[in-house]
Amino acid sequence: MKNYVVEPRKTWEIGKVTIHFIFEQWIVYDENLQKWILPGVDMSDSKIDWCIPEFVTEERNLIFSVKEWLVQVDGKNILIDTGLNEEGGALLINGLAEHGLSPADIDYVLFTHLHCDHCAGNVKIGGDNPISVQSMLNVIAEDAEGNVRQAVELEKAGCQIIRLTVPNYEAVKTLYAVKNAVSIPVVADIHFDYRCALESVKAGVDKIRINPGNIGDDDKVKAVADACRLHNVPIRIGVNSGSLEKHLLAKYGSPTPEAMAESAMYHIGLLEKFDFNDIVVSIKSSDVQKMVKAYRIVADMCDYPLHLGVTEAGTHNMALVKSSIGIGSLLLDGIGDTIRVSMTADPVTEVKAGYDILKAAGIKTDCAQIVSCPTCGRTKIDLIGLADKVEKALVNYDKPIKVAVMGCVVNGPGEAKEADIGVAGGDGCGVIFKHGEVLKKVSENEIVDELLKEIEKL
Repeated sequence: MKNYVVEPRKTWEIGKVTIHFIFEQWIVYDENLQKWILPGVDMSDSKIDWCIPEFVTEERNLIFSVKEWLVQVDGKNILIDTGLNEEGGALLINGLAEHGLSPADIDYVLFTHLHCDHCAGNVKIGGDNPISVQSMLNVIAEDAEGNVRQAVELEKAGCQIIRLTVPNYEAVKTLYAVKNAVSIPVVADIHFDYRCALESVKAGVDKIRINPGNIGDDDKVKAVADACRLHNVPIRIGVNSGSLEKHLLAKYGSPTPEAMAESAMYHIGLLEKFDFNDIVVSIKSSDVQKMVKAYRIVADMCDYPLHLGVTEAGTHNMALVKSSIGIGSLLLDGIGDTIRVSMTADPVTEVKAGYDILKAAGIKTDCAQIVSCPTCGRTKIDLIGLADKVEKALVNYDKPIKVAVMGCVVNGPGEAKEADIGVAGGDGCGVIFKHGEVLKKVSENEIVDELLKEIEKL
């Protein structure tokens, strides 16, 4: 493309504030994408002639700049926007390097808005990065408004990656709407029609998920890989026991762990053959034992990030049990980089369940750990209600503390002495203790308030 732009000024000094302009690239949007950016605008209208060539090409395509701002004040480095994350973030990283900085030197990141060219690359998967929790939208794919509403709810609940199905071109519009409504990565789930993957990439999706058993022949996979490489979009190979390739089912007789592993490794090799290695792998089954074994096999055979999950796990209670066993077993083995707890339920509950699994596995520690006894005939307070209230009050607490809620003195300061703080129930009252030492005795209706006051002092 023709270079239309004059080299911009790079640095400003305003009092004690230094502002650096970090330029990534210029992008020309074709007519398919610009109709979503500027809906209802007729690009052939003579009124836009003044935009040529600085903002519109002679072919009447929009020209956009991708850029970030680095603000330095009071010893802090503040990055405004993160761009498109093209070339694995190298363009931004190189821009920071010009000022002697790396991503680790950034103290704060602010997003001006949530378009994909302003907030990409804010979640990393694999390596030493934290395990991320994701979920999937369950609103009809063509309902853009409903999907946006649910996506916003998921982001508020702490979901770090959102996936939505893109079965047709109409759903690409939904994808674009969701992508611009949230600041977290959005994944396009592609089945059967590889062209939906290509359109999703054009719409600025953050990752493509394809199912090896139903995406089509190798040429279609190559087309997706080429598009994703060009736009720096990762691909998740989503192997599912319910849709394995026919020749593998014939070879193994059923969707065995070995069959699922072979499918995953073949498609890893296929993407690598097409010079693509920005890969995430999942090997899901509704059978917990098969799922665990398949992941262990693949984990021994490759170093790509693994997305964990038990598929078709059922309604809330059974899905929670199956996912806790399957995902939890692998996490304790040191396997897994991102998780989804699949439930026939509100996706928001999936997010909570995912974080609870990470807490139980000792992986998520920047939170309050609630320990409480199961109650017995010695309990003379409403311990169940009390434990629920404490848990809800501390749901967003972000310090690593252990809080004990115990029904009597038997399970009180003695057995719960390792807790940072806690309460032991009495006869219509409670004893609040800290590291096993009694602080005060309060009436039952004061327990929650007094306990929270003491937690604030920690």
